[in-house]
Amino acid sequence: MEEQENEQTKKNWHDKYYKWLLLIPVAILLFSFIYMAVFYQQHGDFIYKDISLTGGTTVTLYEKINIEDLEQALSGKLEEINAREIYDLITHEQKAVIVETKTDGNEARAILEDYLGYELTDENSSFEFTGSTLSGSFYRQLLIAILIAFIFMAIVVFIIFRTIVPSAAVIISAFADILMTLVLINILGIKMSTAGIVALLMLIGYSVDTDILLTTRILKRTEDSLNQRIFGAFKTGITMTLTSLLAIISALIVVKSFSLVLTQIFTVLIIGLSFDLFNTWITNVSIIKWYVQRKNEI
Repeated sequence: MEEQENEQTKKNWHDKYYKWLLLIPVAILLFSFIYMAVFYQQHGDFIYKDISLTGGTTVTLYEKINIEDLEQALSGKLEEINAREIYDLITHEQKAVIVETKTDGNEARAILEDYLGYELTDENSSFEFTGSTLSGSFYRQLLIAILIAFIFMAIVVFIIFRTIVPSAAVIISAFADILMTLVLINILGIKMSTAGIVALLMLIGYSVDTDILLTTRILKRTEDSLNQRIFGAFKTGITMTLTSLLAIISALIVVKSFSLVLTQIFTVLIIGLSFDLFNTWITNVSIIKWYVQRKNEI
């Protein structure tokens, strides 16, 4: 009896305040738009890009090097230098150092050899140079791919539900996931690579699945009350997202020491899925619940 009363109290609380809860994502979404507009005005783009998207040289040094001393000594010689270390997961012993810079490959080699005091060969290093034209073209193609994927996702959602408000709620939640993720990535100062852009494509799929689950449960099922349908979808959806989050966090811990590509993919997905919890179970729930109650009143 007491459990039923507690459950009823929770339902009454949500019935009373779910419209007010919608103000929270609206405020965050408004802040995100303003932040991205200011960021674009200052930087001429929506993200910080690494050399895989701007062009430059990546050097891998298979020697034990103090990256702080290296960056300090070469910060005025190599353009936009960024050094990272690769280490053994168990022993934490440094295995290599990756140096990224916009400086041309031959010039970067000469500067590094002068600093290190020895010749860089295929045995103790590797060089990779990407031209700015190629990187810029690849970046534009990735953005077009994200746009096309989002458009096709929106079309499929409208075909499934065939009503404007529920379909728009799914699309708004997915868009908010991507926008809020980009804002937080910029605030943290993370430079996006091609891997990060690909992770945004993956995030579209991750974002939509729980939204579709929620909307389907509410609109297609009629055997339970509205709150029961929402709560049932919540239990299933939260399990799906938390399982994915735990798996990705575990993978990030493992790959962080040796794979920059996977590290960025998993980092973007963790941030995006965290926002997806917020946007699905506050933004989307509030919009759909409001829509269904208005429809029943009419």
